[in-house]
Amino acid sequence: MATTTQSTTTLKATDRCDRCGAQAYVRVALPTGGELLFCGHHFRDHEAPLRQSGASILDETDRLAKRPEPVEDAE
Repeated sequence: MATTTQSTTTLKATDRCDRCGAQAYVRVALPTGGELLFCGHHFRDHEAPLRQSGASILDETDRLAKRPEPVEDAE
């Protein structure tokens, strides 16, 4: 059974999906060692086998639905 973990290290805009190069929103630490980064689309494609393998998953795809807060111009 896989566990979804929360980490204090969030993904940055410079973290890219290992499959397609889009911005990564999911970090997967494999039980055998190593790490994979996925965009939301490619994580959904591979989620079931990754969870079954016991991988540790940091899923930040909830950030995709959030709209940025408006910023007022300084005068």
